[in-house]
Amino acid sequence: MCLTEVDLQVVLDNGIVQLTLSKPGGFITGVKYHGLDNVMEVKNREDGRGYWDLVWNPSDGDSGIFQKIHGTEFDVVQQDANQVEVSFKTQWDPSYRDKLVPLNMDKRFVMLGGSSGFYTYAVYEHLQDWPDCNLGETRVAFKLRKDKFHYMAIADNRQRIMPMPDDREAGRSQKLDYSEAVRLTNPINAALRGEVDDKYQYSSENKDSMVHGWISSDPSVGFWVITPSNEFKSGGPVRQDLTSHVGPTSLATFVSSHYAGDDILPRVTNGEYWKKVFGPVFIYLNSDSTESDPKLLWEDAKKQAGVEEGSWPYKFPASEDFQKSEQRGSVSGRLLVVDEPANNDYVNGNAAFVGLASPGEAGSWQKESKGYQFWVRADAKGMFFIKNVRTGVYNLYAWVPGFIGDYKSSVNITVTSGNHIDLGNLVYRPPRDGPTLWEIGIPDRSAAEFFVPDPYPYYINRLYVNHPDRFRQYGLWERYADLYPDQDLMYTVGVSDYKKDWFYAHVTRKNGQASYQATTWQIKFPLNNVHWSGTYKLRLALASAVLSELQVRFNNPIVQQPAHFTTGLIGRDNSIARHGIHGLYWLFSIDVDSSWLLEGDNIIFLTQTRSETPFQGVMYDYIRLESPA
Repeated sequence: MCLTEVDLQVVLDNGIVQLTLSKPGGFITGVKYHGLDNVMEVKNREDGRGYWDLVWNPSDGDSGIFQKIHGTEFDVVQQDANQVEVSFKTQWDPSYRDKLVPLNMDKRFVMLGGSSGFYTYAVYEHLQDWPDCNLGETRVAFKLRKDKFHYMAIADNRQRIMPMPDDREAGRSQKLDYSEAVRLTNPINAALRGEVDDKYQYSSENKDSMVHGWISSDPSVGFWVITPSNEFKSGGPVRQDLTSHVGPTSLATFVSSHYAGDDILPRVTNGEYWKKVFGPVFIYLNSDSTESDPKLLWEDAKKQAGVEEGSWPYKFPASEDFQKSEQRGSVSGRLLVVDEPANNDYVNGNAAFVGLASPGEAGSWQKESKGYQFWVRADAKGMFFIKNVRTGVYNLYAWVPGFIGDYKSSVNITVTSGNHIDLGNLVYRPPRDGPTLWEIGIPDRSAAEFFVPDPYPYYINRLYVNHPDRFRQYGLWERYADLYPDQDLMYTVGVSDYKKDWFYAHVTRKNGQASYQATTWQIKFPLNNVHWSGTYKLRLALASAVLSELQVRFNNPIVQQPAHFTTGLIGRDNSIARHGIHGLYWLFSIDVDSSWLLEGDNIIFLTQTRSETPFQGVMYDYIRLESPA
């Protein structure tokens, strides 16, 4: 292992990879590997190649302030034959008020002997008497050489030759409905002409974004961002965020409002002490001397990601704030489900998502971001084992595919170093009053099972043609008006098929060049015998909401009259525009007075009333009507 300091640079070299960092700023100015003197974009400024950044504001309502994290103090934390770790600290001072984020930040870079890459992590700290701080985003960004890296891979079935960044400029592209999306009209690679480029088409859920990156064909080199744990990310396992996109850019994103809205962002107030470790993430480089199929490098990167995950929590970080394995604890148990109102038939919590997060209400983990979260999938018997949990106080949360609602443990769970807690059998009783009269969809917190239309040929991304993620195509929200030009969607229980007849998103309808109108969907269902003395229950589960208000009326189509139920204004997850198929999960349990119902045919009218933009609307997860208990 070799560490060299020259003027305003520090170089880490283990004979495989050479990493050059600016001093004391801590920006990645160079990465030398396998015949490439620098895999980073040498045409960018030195602080625009590889860097930690954030977006923050002093209080709610203020516009976000973008800030690259510029170190002011450099230190060699550890150096021996097997490891080099360096630190770039930024200490906040009251004189920086409203100019720099009120956080102490310590960026670390680690290189190990024999390792084909390097690690980076950071510790953020807010002291008690410091000003309020809303953290809108923080991440590590890597800008690679555009003359070399053209092939991007983020999953087995999501990889391709990508456009050049120049293709997004005027003269080569057409701007679409938001700045991130363009149609390529004159790309450098003519084979991409007519396609849409939009970075949100390449978002992934936390549980699926362990590895992503880029491949150069000459020489055959891969650059990969590997995230071995999601404990430092917010929003749980199915929270989505950006990965890699045109640049060529790769991101390790830790905090953002994407697919969730501002509710998920950490807010630290004056009088509050807060500290959190983000990372480490591993930057892995690999090569193939045969210059053959790029998928070979992808497969190797996946194997390395498995190695990194198996090594978590890492033993090497020198910061005392990163807890090692022996400092952590574990929690196990079994989750059972009782979903029958008349008896206690236990069902295994098969494939349940089970996690530990900061104490709160049921489902609060979706918006929790200050602490750490630890999630696993239960086995077919509902058994779960959550290992390597940082010490602290948690609630145990869960949700089970096939059942509505959220489970939360009745007591707080205190995890201590070296301690294992066996919770035994836990029983989740999903919301239910009576037997199901009818249902639409699958309770899995996604709208993917509903009808996703073919894209306009004019707005196509060829990667997603005949693809399971067909919902990632641009402009699908506009197809609703094509399919329902005069009347809105009408669904008949027992006749219609939700896979074909229920549009994936309840969106507005374009009315002229720049105006939109609210839409009302109908659910028609028969009811032969109304229980006049009982109360029915409508379970309305939403997979997404974007500045929407959903009003529910029974057998009354007149929007001007008060609704039987309204959600009020909800949601800022922006999943419709960002091809997310889900954002935050919402569950509404609506008491249905029997006087609202009719013997025979009934109609439920669902009106999404907000209609300023094409992206306002909701995605349904699941709808169920229950008879009285």
